[in-house]
Amino acid sequence: QVQLAESGGGSVQAGGSLRLSCTGSGGTSSADCMAWFRQAPGKKRDMITTIRTDSGRTYYSDSVKGRFTISRDNAKNTLYLQMNSLKPEDPSLYSCAATRFLICPAPHYNYWGQGTQVTVSS
Repeated sequence: QVQLAESGGGSVQAGGSLRLSCTGSGGTSSADCMAWFRQAPGKKRDMITTIRTDSGRTYYSDSVKGRFTISRDNAKNTLYLQMNSLKPEDPSLYSCAATRFLICPAPHYNYWGQGTQVTVSS
């Protein structure tokens, strides 16, 4: 059973940085595509960045391009999201996801973490 667990969330001042981690277990390395999503209270969850597990090819949404960086540490079986220049208007709940779908970004994701909160103060 594939399981994902996020960590690294917390409070940060506007303009500051945080690095989120997503550690996989139960065969996570078999996933072809991994992604980070974020969600504001009362709003739908939006995909912001993806990475191919084999080639490392990445995708970024316009909302985070130039500020966020997705990466993987294969030895630690961990996905990272480096977030710079954080803004109070950035949605607060960050979740990681994975799928074995052949394309990335994928149309759906089978495995999800429970999410971690990021609060940006002005």
